[in-house]
Amino acid sequence: MSTSGAPLLQLQGVSIHFGALKAVDGVTLQLAAGERVAILGPNGAGKTTLFNAITGLTPATSGSVLFDGADITRATPDARAHRGIARTFQITNLFFGLTVEDNLLLAARGTARSRFAFWRDGGAQGSERDTVESALTRCQLLAKRHLPVKDISYGEQRQLELAMSLTSEPRLLLLDEPAAGLSPAERVLMAEVIRGLPRTLALVLIEHDIDLALGLVDRVVCMVQGTVLLEGRPDEIRGNEQVQAIYLGRPRHA
Repeated sequence: MSTSGAPLLQLQGVSIHFGALKAVDGVTLQLAAGERVAILGPNGAGKTTLFNAITGLTPATSGSVLFDGADITRATPDARAHRGIARTFQITNLFFGLTVEDNLLLAARGTARSRFAFWRDGGAQGSERDTVESALTRCQLLAKRHLPVKDISYGEQRQLELAMSLTSEPRLLLLDEPAAGLSPAERVLMAEVIRGLPRTLALVLIEHDIDLALGLVDRVVCMVQGTVLLEGRPDEIRGNEQVQAIYLGRPRHA
C-alpha cells in the first residue's frame, strides 16, 4: 500500500519533447493504490509516450514522476521495476522457442538476485514455483504451460505477456493496448483476465476499444495532442460528446 496516505503515482507537469514536437505536454495526474484508470485518445495523443515517462524508457523533458512519495523522475527503468512498476507493450515480445512456463520462469528470475542462473537446475523452485503457478492461474494458461509459445494462439500470447508482467509482483501495472489484434472472443477473455487481477494492484490501461476499457476501470483520462482533455467516471465519459467526436468524428446520436 502507498505510504502516509499519499497517492501511489503522481505526475506533476510531465512533458516529453522531441525537438519542436510536444509528445506529452504538461500532464498532471494522480493514481491511488489499487485504482484502475484508462487513458483514452486517438493515435498520436501521447499515451504510450506517457507510459514511457512513467517507466523511464523515455526520460521526462520537464516535470516530475513520484512513486509512493519518492521522486523517480531520473531513476532508471530497472530501478523503477524494482520499486514495483511493470508494463506490457503494444507488440508482443516473447521467447517463441521456449514453453509458456519457461517464459514465465525467465521473467520471474529476471528481477531476482539469481537472474543470471536461469538454467541452474532446469525448473522453478520454492517461491519461483509459486509465482509461476499464480501467474498461470490468473491469466488462464495452466493448460498451455508445457507448450512452446509458437504453438499457442495470438490471444494466448497476449495473456502470457500479461502473466510475465505479474511475476515481478508489481504494485502498478501499465497495460498498453492488451486487446489489440484480438478476436471478439479473445477480447472477452482478456477482459475477464484483467478484471480478475487483485484489487490491490493499481492499473493504468491504454485501449482503443472504448467499450472494453470503460468496463474495466474506475476512472478515465482522455488525452489529445499530448495534453489531458478531460477526466471522469466511465459513465460520464461514455456519453461525452467531446469523446465521441474524437473517436467517431461526430456524436453517436447524430
